Amino acid sequence: MKGFMNFIREQGVVGLATGFILGGAVSKVVASLVGDIINPLLGIVLGAAGGLETAIIKIGSVEIMIGSFLGVLIDFLVIALVVYYGVTILGLDKLDKKK
Repeated sequence: MKGFMNFIREQGVVGLATGFILGGAVSKVVASLVGDIINPLLGIVLGAAGGLETAIIKIGSVEIMIGSFLGVLIDFLVIALVVYYGVTILGLDKLDKKK
C-alpha cells in the first residue's frame, strides 16, 4: 500500500483527479451562467436579438456563426478560471509530493 501511495503522489494523480472532479462538478453551473446570463447580455451589446448564439456575420452568401463560437469560448474561459481558482483556494495544488 505504501508503494501505491507513493506512486499516486509522485505521478500527479491527485491533481489530475481534482481537475476532473472540479471540472465535472461546476460544468452545469458554468453552462447556466454563460447560457442564461452572459450570452444574452453580450447579445444585447452586439445587437443580436435572440442572444449571443444568434449573432452572425454575413460575407456574401456565407453566414459565419460568430455568436456560437464566442459562447463556447466564454464557456471554456469561465470553466478554466473556476477550476484554477478552486484548486488554488482549496490548496489542492500542494497535495502532490515534490520531486
